[in-house]
Amino acid sequence: MELGLVGLGKMGGNMRERIRRGGHTVIGYDRNPEVSDVASLEELVGRLSGPRVVWVMVPAGEATQQTIDALGELLAPGDLVVDGGNSRWNEDEKHAGELASKGIGFVDCGVSGGVWGLENGYALMYGGDTEHVAMVQPVFDALKPEGTFGAVHAGKVGAGHFAKMVHNGVEYAMMQAFAEGWELLEAADAVTDVREVFRSWQEGTVIRSWLLDLAVKALDDDEHLDKLRGIAKDSGEGRWTVEAAIDNGVPLPAITASLFARFSSQQEDSPQMKMIAALRNQFGGHAVEGAK
Repeated sequence: MELGLVGLGKMGGNMRERIRRGGHTVIGYDRNPEVSDVASLEELVGRLSGPRVVWVMVPAGEATQQTIDALGELLAPGDLVVDGGNSRWNEDEKHAGELASKGIGFVDCGVSGGVWGLENGYALMYGGDTEHVAMVQPVFDALKPEGTFGAVHAGKVGAGHFAKMVHNGVEYAMMQAFAEGWELLEAADAVTDVREVFRSWQEGTVIRSWLLDLAVKALDDDEHLDKLRGIAKDSGEGRWTVEAAIDNGVPLPAITASLFARFSSQQEDSPQMKMIAALRNQFGGHAVEGAK
């Protein structure tokens, strides 16, 4: 199929390549002309055959709103917009309504996979009407990891981003647990090789995971994480997960504590946050700060 892709950054650029490897035509637009296939959104839409599908991969908030507003003026009834960024789930209903008034469909899609997605595939969580999901299903199939799992039609509009939000909340708590364990091992005089302890957990233990593998990789690169400053930003989805828990009356003590730990890290140089920062850099290419 043909796809228009808006936003060719770390995620979008690799997604374009993976979709093309899957045998589909992708026309990408980015404000950076060095990576863009076309000079404007108008040209992108003009190059696609109807019914058009345009996937948006730009930062959440105003950038996404502006892009959806512009596409609403350029697309025609029967076309479809996919928001694959990290938009807040309750914004999806608003965007779907705005586009529906013009006869344009909308699907929200939470995407996980970071800088490794090109080779490993992207986990996809999408929400929307069945007929709209069907329009973009070949692209979902090209992006997802090989095998049975890795993609889900999570429910109606907003369900995809809600599922991705909860995924990121769980991710916060898992990284925090590894970070706390690492700091305690580093503090214990009896333990003389923390890196190899982490490595030993990679086989046969109940906590073996990709995050653990990435922690070992980070320690191989910098055994005591001395090159990093112990600061880890929060992307927003951790906050939204806690807020949704309050709205739904669901206790989330571990996820909430991990979010507050990140707040603490932004006030002082935290040993635990060196591991969090290292893990975020490993799986998502997120920026890290060097030790002072």
